[in-house]
Parts: sequence; C-alpha cells; structure tokens
Amino acid sequence: MPKPEILDPQGKAVHGALPRLGFSGVTDVRQGKRFELELDGEITDEVLAEVEKMAETLLSNPVIENYTVRVEAPSDEVGA
Repeated sequence: MPKPEILDPQGKAVHGALPRLGFSGVTDVRQGKRFELELDGEITDEVLAEVEKMAETLLSNPVIENYTVRVEAPSDEVGA
C-alpha cells in the first residue's frame, strides 16, 4: 500500500464515486496492490523471513509503500 504521506489519486477518485453510487459511511479509500504467493511445504519462521525479504526487495517499493506479509489457509481448506 502507498504510505499515508503519498498522494493517492485513484483512492480519492473511488472515494468520490462511492456516494454517487449510493454507498455511504466510507471516510477514506487507499488504492494499493496485492500479491498472493503459494508456497510448498510448511510455513516456518525461516520461510516467512524469506517472504519478507521478497516483499522488501522485489514486490514493493519501500521508499513509497508499506507492506504486510500474512499467512492464510488455501481456499480449499477454509472451514475444513
């Protein structure tokens, strides 16, 4: 996601369009990007550290963006 101090014209455009489309109660919108990685094997601390390194060096521009790494169950395992 862009850092809070970075202007976000796409987010502002979406924020302005929501009320015109009948949606209310949204106080701010930030437009960003997301990568989903599927990994083989168990998710260990070492694997998470490697993913953090990927995010910092390739998947984001740390000068203007923040990133978060999180682990989710595959969609076929949700609710199992």
